[in-house]
Amino acid sequence: MRRRLALSTTVLAVVAGVVPAATAHAAPSAPTPVVRAAQTAPDMEGVLAALRKTLTTGAPGAMVRVSGPDGVRTEALGVRDKVTGAAMDPQARFRIGSVTKTFSAVVLLQLVGEGRVSLDAPVVQYLPGLLPDERITVRHLLTHRSGLADYTNAMFANTVPGFEAVRNRVFSYQELVDLSLAEPRTGQPGVAYQYSNANFAVAGMLIEKVTGRPVAKAYERRIIKPLRLRNTFYVHPGTQIPGLHVRGYLHEDQSSLPLVDSTEQTLSWAQSAGAMISTTADLNTFMSGLVRGRILRPAMLDEMLTMTPVNAANTRFYGLGLRRYDLSCGLSVYGHTGTVQGFYTYAFATRDGKRTLSALANTSNRGSANTALGETLEPAFCGKPPVPAAGALRTAPEAPAPEASQRDEY
Repeated sequence: MRRRLALSTTVLAVVAGVVPAATAHAAPSAPTPVVRAAQTAPDMEGVLAALRKTLTTGAPGAMVRVSGPDGVRTEALGVRDKVTGAAMDPQARFRIGSVTKTFSAVVLLQLVGEGRVSLDAPVVQYLPGLLPDERITVRHLLTHRSGLADYTNAMFANTVPGFEAVRNRVFSYQELVDLSLAEPRTGQPGVAYQYSNANFAVAGMLIEKVTGRPVAKAYERRIIKPLRLRNTFYVHPGTQIPGLHVRGYLHEDQSSLPLVDSTEQTLSWAQSAGAMISTTADLNTFMSGLVRGRILRPAMLDEMLTMTPVNAANTRFYGLGLRRYDLSCGLSVYGHTGTVQGFYTYAFATRDGKRTLSALANTSNRGSANTALGETLEPAFCGKPPVPAAGALRTAPEAPAPEASQRDEY
């Protein structure tokens, strides 16, 4: 059975954010958070410790960039290329995986703000005949509540053979949707959160239908150029990462086998769900610009930040193509995680956009490495943990990272 990554549930729920809009069409929204900002300097010793742990658990290299009022701090350990031994470089480009979903959601919300798309209109209104259920709306896609099955479950059930089968393949969006529709639905539209790449494959189709242009052009005109993201690209179906870049290494399901260099691939199985390339600096700029309202109208940003719980304990949240993590210091951060063969990514910002973090490890299919990389969040945003009173036992906060015992969620 394919196991899924799940975020840690040991987090506190005193958080920062915005007042969610009340809607009858969405699942119950998260409790209204209290707006807070990061008050302390990042604990870079703690960040560095998390990177060291990432390497000891299986990543050839890892890096992080923390930006805020107190400046920019970077740390990089290990190698970006196992063959040449080239050191991990904070300026190098890499595949950002599902952080791409946030880019796609932004473009669709811009189109909603322009009156060209309605969040609560059926998808088939814009893409006639694509889906068998006319109840599936645009909002359902962006919140992972459509009930469309994630075709990557079967595609990567056997990690490396599955990857090699699609490494150089070029899919059409229709083919990806067909793969999803060939599997049983996961639920009724709007009822339950179920992460699925199929949702953002359909989102890509919708962007192209409404704009009449490829998604690459939409990303470039609507996000990349306005935010001056000079190292962010959508090169599908090209297989290369241009310029200085990190090489990605995929773990076999059998841990005794050597790593597989997975750098070159079309990433056609993901496209608008996960095929973008960027850097830690650009991701910080993107997330900060997003939450500050530089690329979305206020009403659309409010929609994106309207979070719903995705677990029974109400410790994990998802909006429209955006995650929220609640940290132990009473702070919430907003962003997305990314997994694609050979790369784990975290990109998050405080609600006011004044502090951001982007982190990268050049491996995948190693949950313990992903967990360790996620442990950069607490020290980066919360600073050093308080010193316990004399005689008190100190328990380190558990970072909101995926559990090491489970497989990757693409």
